[in-house]
Amino acid sequence: MKAAEQILLDLKRRIYKPVYFLSGEEAYYIDLISDYIENNVLNETDKEFNQNVVYGKDVDLAGILGLAKQFPMMSDYQVVIVKEAQNLKELNKSAGADDDAPASKPATNGAVQQFINYITHPQPTTILVFCYKYKTIDKRSAIAKSLQKNAVFFESSKIYDNQVPEWISNYVKELNYSISPKASFLMGEFLGNDLSKITNEIQKLIINLKQGNEITTDLIQNNIGISKEYNVFELQDALAKKDILKANRIILYFAANEKEHPLVMTISSLYGYFSKILKYHFIPDKSKFAAAAALGVNPYFVDGYAKAALMYSTPKLKNIFSYLKECDLKSKGVDNVGITHGELLKELIFKILH
Repeated sequence: MKAAEQILLDLKRRIYKPVYFLSGEEAYYIDLISDYIENNVLNETDKEFNQNVVYGKDVDLAGILGLAKQFPMMSDYQVVIVKEAQNLKELNKSAGADDDAPASKPATNGAVQQFINYITHPQPTTILVFCYKYKTIDKRSAIAKSLQKNAVFFESSKIYDNQVPEWISNYVKELNYSISPKASFLMGEFLGNDLSKITNEIQKLIINLKQGNEITTDLIQNNIGISKEYNVFELQDALAKKDILKANRIILYFAANEKEHPLVMTISSLYGYFSKILKYHFIPDKSKFAAAAALGVNPYFVDGYAKAALMYSTPKLKNIFSYLKECDLKSKGVDNVGITHGELLKELIFKILH
């Protein structure tokens, strides 16, 4: 399996492969690669006769192979892109079949076998691209084995929440802008790990920003709809300082705006935050860069975790994790006789602070 960056690099060098199978839960890289092929392999004149974009719910494997086996007209290549390939019924039916299946249950049917034959001996002048989004194909299946051996087989996984701020920073840097660690953290907390959503918001932010300029927290708050005072980052800051007034003001806002600040997300963020504080207690080398590496955060945040560790001892942190678990269970209806999410959050923050 090639990394997305290597696949794109080869494409930019005009090193093309006959079959690309792009799959996985993270749609961003699938779109990035397929869009590049769609927009750059052929010029506008050649696209008219030599580029076909079809959708999995509208075609079958036989139809796709019929397109793939055609020869280009007055061009070196033809491009066939199958979007939403996860909706191809034949592909899904056969994707779970193992080559070692009993003889009474053959692993492939006629169309699938023809597809495997094509993957093994593809039309060299065709670039066939499958966009198999939001899921993965069973690697034990005959199709998957053939794809891994004979095609560009790419699987795109969701990145972890704690990797989002660094991903944002790197993406912004590639665009020749900068972003502060606090701003990337704030954006990650608000938008989650949906890379397509994140990149769309960043593109909006830089429309009127000169290259080289910084994406600030003010710019994010003014354009993405994140409150300057009422967000998870500010709540964590208030808890770190045991600022009871500020913390209560924020959770009252969260309770009144539950759609924008669901309790499950707040609990998840607080769990990650206090986990890092606990980890900080046991780091042998607490110098800024060593601690940052151990915690998996930007060095900018280390001082904040160090100060929070002074406020929260390991026994207190142990209690906090039990409070978080209890709150999470109650939010899902366990031992809860009608207590609202807002009241659960108020109770949780009270216990953390006292």
